[in-house]
Amino acid sequence: MALLFDTYVQKLKYQVLTEVARLAYAEQLTPQRLLEIAGHIIPEGKPNFRCCIYKERAIINERVSFALGGEPESASVVGVLPIACDECPVDGIQVTAACRGCLAHRCMAACPKDAITVVNHRAQIDKTKCVECGKCLSACPYSAIVKNIRPCVAACKPKAIRINKESGKAMIDDAKCVSCGACVYQCPFGAITDKSAITGAISLINGSRGNTAYHVYAVVAPSIASQYADVTAEQACAGIRRLGFHAVIEAAWGADMTAWLEAKELREKGFLLSSCCPSFVEYVRQNFPDLADHISSTLSPMAQIGKWLHETDPGCRVVFIGPCISKKSEAQHTEAAQYVDCALTFEEMQAMFSAREIDPSALAGEPLDNASYFGRIFARSGGLAAAVEQALTEQAPAAQGAKDTRFQFQPLVCSGLPECRTALLKAQKGLLKENFIEGMACEGGCIGGPACLRHTARNAAQVDAYGRASTEENIAEATRALRAGEAL
Repeated sequence: MALLFDTYVQKLKYQVLTEVARLAYAEQLTPQRLLEIAGHIIPEGKPNFRCCIYKERAIINERVSFALGGEPESASVVGVLPIACDECPVDGIQVTAACRGCLAHRCMAACPKDAITVVNHRAQIDKTKCVECGKCLSACPYSAIVKNIRPCVAACKPKAIRINKESGKAMIDDAKCVSCGACVYQCPFGAITDKSAITGAISLINGSRGNTAYHVYAVVAPSIASQYADVTAEQACAGIRRLGFHAVIEAAWGADMTAWLEAKELREKGFLLSSCCPSFVEYVRQNFPDLADHISSTLSPMAQIGKWLHETDPGCRVVFIGPCISKKSEAQHTEAAQYVDCALTFEEMQAMFSAREIDPSALAGEPLDNASYFGRIFARSGGLAAAVEQALTEQAPAAQGAKDTRFQFQPLVCSGLPECRTALLKAQKGLLKENFIEGMACEGGCIGGPACLRHTARNAAQVDAYGRASTEENIAEATRALRAGEAL
């Protein structure tokens, strides 16, 4: 198996999670063994990424803390590692060396606060007056004035990250954070990370005594198909089962059910916002509360399949595995908490593979025949809308021999929070012609999730190929067992 990560930050995170998982499986999570992790990852010698090995080890120790679940008093699933924050001195509008000190002084004329002066033939900005309006940027004929923004701040579309003026460290406003995890992936120093539930999941596995005390199910997101270049979804799921799970269930099966129910709800209400992406749902509630009533009441695929598992196997435990950090928040703070015990990411899954010395590429794949093509393509942008359209078609009277002219499906697919915001603003003002918003916080959909092992141009094609491999012909057939006798 060719193990690849997009960045060294992901690799470092994986190394920490692997060591913690190894100790958790062995039930050796003692303070002494945990302190040994930093020395194991950062041995004596030259530093690799910071000024000295002692600072590197201190950062590893902070990462170990987050791998164990982080601060219990904070409800947020994302946090800052203060010692890892580089205090990037790049915020704000600045004059570069390209300034020619020209006679026109267009930058001065454009500034509404008289914050710009020319000293020794070069423009200077008085930060006490500057309001960051950016008018000087467009006025300069040499493009000598630029606005630099910290990567974490630029990545955070809900504007939940601010900089502490005294320490220079990044801080997260939990009241604005939607747990999308964009800052986690984009911070070049890995100073922002998600709290792990890896020890909780392993505790459930160990406590099941080989799945004799209770069954532990892994519910796996369909974007599993895009995580490896040389491992099929069936092989990856075979590896997951060998981690100690009783069975591996496709979240795409729950996606089929979600699409079926959202189609019914849309037909009844006439206008609907999708409920599958917890970051999108939270973004609507925080920033467009007057539209919150239009959020679908249908459970997300993760929660939908978790509910069904609890109904069919009372007392079971459910662990979700996917590319999404915000699923951790959904599993803790929403209705889904009744049905899902914890949520893991693909990064944590890979760490568990390494801890157990499992190579999925060497395994025979296990068949996954539950979900339809439409449930599986939920993983990429547009997949949810396509599934709802298919469900509407299957539910229509026309499917039973009559002509249905009562309802027209007009979806709007939003890839990333900026597109979601534009659509929601139009809906708020009554200017949106579409009647269904597929809202995804990550660009490209779930395959763009911050905790994917890799992000490549082939991800969507891999998910579509996984969808076409389904043996279920339509959503109605795929969801027959889940709907427990409901009339078609």
